[in-house]
Amino acid sequence: MTQQSPTIEFWFDFSSPYAFFASLSIEEIAARHRRSVQWRPFMLGVLFKATGMMSLTQTPLRGDYAKHDWLRLARRAGVVFNPPESHPATQLPASRAFYWIESKRPELAVPFAKRVFQSYFSAGHDTAQPDRVAAIASDLGIAATAVIEAIALPAVKEEVRARTDEALRRGIFGSPFFVVDGEPFWGHDRLTMLDEWLQRGGW
Repeated sequence: MTQQSPTIEFWFDFSSPYAFFASLSIEEIAARHRRSVQWRPFMLGVLFKATGMMSLTQTPLRGDYAKHDWLRLARRAGVVFNPPESHPATQLPASRAFYWIESKRPELAVPFAKRVFQSYFSAGHDTAQPDRVAAIASDLGIAATAVIEAIALPAVKEEVRARTDEALRRGIFGSPFFVVDGEPFWGHDRLTMLDEWLQRGGW
């Protein structure tokens, strides 16, 4: 039997709409089962190259359905869904900033991630721009200039590459992707199953 871990791993790309919706409830699900959540942004585009997959917006038929589904999920959750016209945009600056903030001010890493999601998917801001990412961090009391400098550091760049490589090595291929006690769950629509898995102790 797999040893129980106190954490739920939450792997995601900041440009993933389904990860945005998952971010609204994953902490609540974890708290219900006395677990914590380990937020792990990675670069989904790198994994697309390895798997041959494409983003939903570029996939015929599925893309149209997904756009309808995102609006439906937003109505259900009571949130605004208004991504920027540039969507999907590579969220490298946000991912780098997350890991730097996690190393310096760990208590602010998750609030920062949530604000990035809200800024991109609800406010329609282009968070692929370093200045926008720095502004989000500044609202949390982190100097914008420090963030701009940090996301250009070789060590910070390497951290994102390492996390993305880890995801690929472990068979994580989509966003969002959850790992609970070694059990993988892919997709926002698996949150209900994940919740039940924790409730029942697996099956």
